[in-house]
Amino acid sequence: MKNRELVIVGGGPAGMAAALAARAAGVEDVLLLERDQHLGGILNQCIHPGFGLHHFKEELTGPEYADRFVRLVKEDHKIEVSLRSFAVKLTTDREISFLRPGALEEVKARAVILATGCRERTREMIPIPGSRPAGIYPAGLAQKMVNMEGWIPGKEAVIVGSGDIGLIMARRMALEGVSVKAVVEIQKTSRGLVRNVGQCLEDFGIPLYFQHRISAIHGSGRVEKVDVVRVDDECKDIPGSGFEITCDTVLVSVGLIPENELLEMAGAELDRRTNTPVAEGVNLTSLPGVFACGNACKVYDLADSVTRDSELAGKMAAQYLLGGRAA
Repeated sequence: MKNRELVIVGGGPAGMAAALAARAAGVEDVLLLERDQHLGGILNQCIHPGFGLHHFKEELTGPEYADRFVRLVKEDHKIEVSLRSFAVKLTTDREISFLRPGALEEVKARAVILATGCRERTREMIPIPGSRPAGIYPAGLAQKMVNMEGWIPGKEAVIVGSGDIGLIMARRMALEGVSVKAVVEIQKTSRGLVRNVGQCLEDFGIPLYFQHRISAIHGSGRVEKVDVVRVDDECKDIPGSGFEITCDTVLVSVGLIPENELLEMAGAELDRRTNTPVAEGVNLTSLPGVFACGNACKVYDLADSVTRDSELAGKMAAQYLLGGRAA
């Protein structure tokens, strides 16, 4: 088992910012694990503009924002990047096991930063009654399909939930010629940024139904239509308010869940409601020498905010290491 100073799990905007900040603070040995074949994380599929307004004082797309950090990471020869490396185990003693092509590696770190991001909530977590036909996708998966793989998931779409990914995908689908019939939101207000409501829905004439929910999905083999019903202030259906929308695709944008299974495996305390670390402050966990940053710590609206707090995580890890605490 190899000994390492600092191991960072996740090579998205949080992990890269933490690695660079730790190096700037004096850490001489950094191992950055990324399960994808490229650094950048979720930013690689976010080809829309709106990034960097706070951090770089200019507007960038997601890949452009990521590329600025990727270049800095590659230029620093004391940051070792291991791509296609999937962390499968973390112990209380900061021993990490990860799979990479052709091998299972084990390292013992003096400090660990988890920048593992989030996964999407699915249809089953709402839940939405009805049949289980093809054509139902988490909005982020559809974003990757369209922007990275070049696949168009359908011709007529309804979007469940008004999170930022759902709003952005409404615009993206419309730009690709898909007829976006509606965005259906159970709450009284959108959960996404105000600018996204304007730029992604209003500018494209896409209806947004507040205080409505999808009460059923219909289809044999493929989605054919959805039932929509208005709800009251207690989210209960209002009788007689239902209507149908024909579509062949349903995108689900109903929130994110921080990926903290490694933290749980190591015995850290987690908030069962949000799946985030229970700790005294941002980036901290209940385990000494183990930090969490980015969407693994809390769900952020802006990548610029992720960068800001993740740089702090890198500095905190450096202070822990250089403060001479026992490993």
